[in-house]
Amino acid sequence: MEKMSGYAFIAALLSTGLATIFYFLYAVSGLRAARMQTAGGPTSGGAMGFISGPRTAAIGRYATMLGWLAVAALLASLTFRTFATGHGPFANMYEFSVAFAFGILAAYMWFERRYHQRILGLVAMPVALAMLLYAWSIQGPVEPLVPALQNNLLLTVHVAVAIVAYGSFAIGFAAAALFLVQPEGGRWGLPKPQVLDEIGYRAVVVGFPFLTLTIVLGAVWAETAWGSYWSWDPKETASLVTWLIYGAYLHARVMRGWRGTRAAWLLVLGFAATLFTYFGNLFFGGLHSYSGLG
Repeated sequence: MEKMSGYAFIAALLSTGLATIFYFLYAVSGLRAARMQTAGGPTSGGAMGFISGPRTAAIGRYATMLGWLAVAALLASLTFRTFATGHGPFANMYEFSVAFAFGILAAYMWFERRYHQRILGLVAMPVALAMLLYAWSIQGPVEPLVPALQNNLLLTVHVAVAIVAYGSFAIGFAAAALFLVQPEGGRWGLPKPQVLDEIGYRAVVVGFPFLTLTIVLGAVWAETAWGSYWSWDPKETASLVTWLIYGAYLHARVMRGWRGTRAAWLLVLGFAATLFTYFGNLFFGGLHSYSGLG
């Protein structure tokens, strides 16, 4: 089963890499079609639209197919790993990196289906690919759980909800990044700013409750494993800071009416805090350092 998990992981890595290329080609093809259509005629404020002609649409369909293939391959890899280990595949940095990438890809594919904005793949796919490459660089054999992790139910649920949160925040980051790179007076074929703003907001609406649940379940587990609900461990503290950033974003958007650039920068800051939470234990140690859990 461990070998099957490895084979499925390689398939996911290749599929994600190819999907990243096809999403890039999709964007380039759409912009090229728009440029050819507007050749010789003025554009409004230098704006360049996005035209999904037959060739561009075909490339987009291949990109989406590869994206779904990557999701299926990662799900298979995690399933085989579960059978090999006898517990949820979330016990070390390799396993959680694979799960993190799965969360990003699954969240992206859902948002693509919901909003029909393949351009988000320009950011989301490279992030997922980077996470898979990192996992590939640190992969190791199946090992027994350390005593503090020997709670199969809490291990599975605590990390699973974190995956949903992290994957959703990655989509919020993708929408914010595309919003921020748009030039004034032109969209470069990107979705309308209002659409990107809405996608970023919806991503946080999905992810924030799951991050809240992650922290609550982590506190319950900490009391069981270490005898204290909260120890100001570096990962606990980073998770709280991340929660506060996304809470501030929701408050600013709903209560203060924040839209546009300020809201987008909060989403970028939130995802940076998410990555810091994930990787922080590698540098600061603490109670989570034995597992590398994100």
